[in-house]
Amino acid sequence: MEQFPEVVVCRLGHRPGRDDRMTTHVGLTARALGADRVIFPDNATDAVETAEDITDRFGGPFTAELVEKPAAVVRNWEGPIAHLTMYGEPVQTVESEIRSTVTEGDDPLLVVVGAEKVPFEMYEQADWNVGVTNQPHSEIAGLAVFLDRLFDGDELDREWVDASRKVVPKETGKLVLPVSEE
Repeated sequence: MEQFPEVVVCRLGHRPGRDDRMTTHVGLTARALGADRVIFPDNATDAVETAEDITDRFGGPFTAELVEKPAAVVRNWEGPIAHLTMYGEPVQTVESEIRSTVTEGDDPLLVVVGAEKVPFEMYEQADWNVGVTNQPHSEIAGLAVFLDRLFDGDELDREWVDASRKVVPKETGKLVLPVSEE
């Protein structure tokens, strides 16, 4: 999003076979709702391939990358960090502070999304531990609500660059057209 420095989503863990769909959807949600980049653990290769394929077809900019140790990314991050957890402060309480901190600074925001049990150090390293609800829910739902609140809904009208396909909104049915035919 134009008024923001880079927004990066970091998925902390990935259990092959068990988390394949969830990890992929973290990347797709990050892309669709305004993040610039997603970082996956190095064993989530299918998630990177899917994010790249969707970006190639439906536009960007957006990048996906694999790292050996996502926790090291968090430890070494130089900008603000928002850790999404159901144990955190309510998003409606901290969203304005996060938005103003990010828009007034030059440093990228790291949004940390857990997988299996999150180490306590993540809670300590984060500038904000943010809960979209204090009830059990999926990390994908938490990421979607957080990004929508962060961007104040502006991500929903985003223009996509270099798309080869476009979804045409319809009351019923599905329509995806090559960009040249819209």
